[in-house]
Amino acid sequence: MLTVIGAGFPRTGTSSMKAALERLGFGPCHHMYDVMSGPARIDRWLPLAGDGPVDWDHVLEGFRSSVDWPASHFWREQALAYPEAKVVLTVREPHAWYRSMMTLIETGPRALSPEGPPPPAGTFLAEVGRLTPLLDRMAAALFGPGRTMADGPVDEASAVAAFERHTATVRASLPPERLLVFDVREGWEPLCRFLEVDVPREPFPHLNDAKSLQDFMARMLRGDTSNPSFLTQA
Repeated sequence: MLTVIGAGFPRTGTSSMKAALERLGFGPCHHMYDVMSGPARIDRWLPLAGDGPVDWDHVLEGFRSSVDWPASHFWREQALAYPEAKVVLTVREPHAWYRSMMTLIETGPRALSPEGPPPPAGTFLAEVGRLTPLLDRMAAALFGPGRTMADGPVDEASAVAAFERHTATVRASLPPERLLVFDVREGWEPLCRFLEVDVPREPFPHLNDAKSLQDFMARMLRGDTSNPSFLTQA
């Protein structure tokens, strides 16, 4: 059962948040890495592409917290399903966020050869490709009806507007005692105060999302689906 719900977009320090929440005892923390690391978890998310009922206990079975897409896109549904859970909205300067998202696109599967990668990379990408209907639903919700992931990145102004709309919507939808708007550069203090836990003695795990993604993608493309240990390094 979830106790902490991450509502922030990717590239707002979600790798750091995963590591921090797990260090604070709110793990395992669900991240896009967990979806991409196995067909069984991809299967759990496929019903979210439609409008039918969703069993969140099944989708997030085994996890105590969630961050990053696709989970953070459905923050409202999770907040309703788990009324006792607290919500953390990770934020950053919107234009810096957009530049970071462009790095994500450039270093992700789009950067691979158009001829198609050999196994195990091809197998991995085929599995991840099954998420396309879900990702298309998310794209349409964020950027307008008919928008799909195949359309490629939106322009900076449109992306920043979507980021700011999302931030405003989350802020307006939850009472202050249930919501923390958090920049990971703030470190342990505000997060621990909000979650009512002690501040660890070690530094906050400021992980580089771009580097984390590159490391993860390289491992997945080699067929290595073991736990991405870099996520738990401080």
